[in-house]
Amino acid sequence: MYRKAIEELKHWKEKADRKPVVIRGARQTGKTWLMKEFGRTCYENYAYINFDNNPRMKALFESDFDTDRLILGLQVEAGCKIVPAETLILLDEVQEVPNALASLKYFCENTPEHHIVAAGSLLGVSIHPGVSFPVGKVEFLNLFPLSFPEFLLATGNQSLHDILEVLDFDMLSVFSTKLIELLKQYYVVGGMPEIVKNFIQNGDFPEVQRIQKQLLNAYEQDFSKHAPAGIVQRIRAVWNSLPAQLARENRKFVFGLLKKGARAREYEMAIQWLFDCGLIHRVDRITKPGIPLSAYRDSAAFKLYALDVGLLCAMSNLDPKSILQGNILFEEFKGALTEQFVLQQLISSAGINPFYWSANRAHGEVDFVVQTGGLVLPLEVKAAENLQAKSLKSYYSRYLPRKAFRTSLSGYREEEWLINIPLYAIHSFTKIACTVSELPV
Repeated sequence: MYRKAIEELKHWKEKADRKPVVIRGARQTGKTWLMKEFGRTCYENYAYINFDNNPRMKALFESDFDTDRLILGLQVEAGCKIVPAETLILLDEVQEVPNALASLKYFCENTPEHHIVAAGSLLGVSIHPGVSFPVGKVEFLNLFPLSFPEFLLATGNQSLHDILEVLDFDMLSVFSTKLIELLKQYYVVGGMPEIVKNFIQNGDFPEVQRIQKQLLNAYEQDFSKHAPAGIVQRIRAVWNSLPAQLARENRKFVFGLLKKGARAREYEMAIQWLFDCGLIHRVDRITKPGIPLSAYRDSAAFKLYALDVGLLCAMSNLDPKSILQGNILFEEFKGALTEQFVLQQLISSAGINPFYWSANRAHGEVDFVVQTGGLVLPLEVKAAENLQAKSLKSYYSRYLPRKAFRTSLSGYREEEWLINIPLYAIHSFTKIACTVSELPV
């Protein structure tokens, strides 16, 4: 299946000041497949080395960081000759041998002619004390589950994908029913590559949910394997509370749902660990929409979302049959799945890490506030075709942004102060917002 990230790797290959690149992402987001596919399609050959449970590689990197010696050892392990610029060196699960991660500094400085891609689940990458991380000597590529456009390609909907890419909203309105049907499927299946592959082969939603439950169980096993023992139970408490937290009308994270009398300081490390591993997304509140948004962060108030909308669906034990019939998907769970979906698209496709806004002494709240093109823009998420947006209107009246945005099942429309973007096109938010920056003030 096609992954947009491969275009970023192709661009990396052509850079004159190229450094080793580290692909970061949670377990089973497709890191290994991506690096091998890049090596297969863009190089003469590739040398693949997996560091997981590999004592030979641990021994190789223990003595020194002589890069010529290391290249010889990698050649033996991979069983192929490594030719600079022709052979792509792939170091998988590199976090299992911390010295291999540290060695990237010396490959960058001493043998820049070698093209090196390293990858590892964030589970364990940053928890080895005393490891010298090659700050400034590597580049990073974050890999997320398949976005909705990638899901369209994977499921054989190339033409719909192409219409979405050019944002032909007249044509999209003709096929909106089909797009909404596929959107519902994406909510249930999500974007984890193995699960998408199984769905393509079998089209069996109960089987999809069974595999999702297996993956969720594997994540919980990883908590015990990789996390500091003292916070494992707190990690589980935070992780398992996500559906209940998001089911609330006000989705601000409430520590009291973890246990009676719970305090933020007790769970800070657990939340940070899950975030560092890529298993959750955190959206902080802002006190006002100023530039930069990070300067107005209220870190005491935040919302937590899952890695993937399909996994959240499975965690919530929602019945795939009921979800796919009518519009129950967009009414169930109080819109939490829709917010999860929108957040994923903003992060993975638009490259946006949003905040949210809520009034200090009122009930008004705007789901996401983003900074793009030198503007701060509000985005309200509507789960169905109900287009009332009282909170968004209140925000607009108070702060007078260049334009306000709403995303819903309705088609694209521009009003005096508001632009509605169909949910199936929200991945193009940045592209659409660029037109707003050109409007007269």
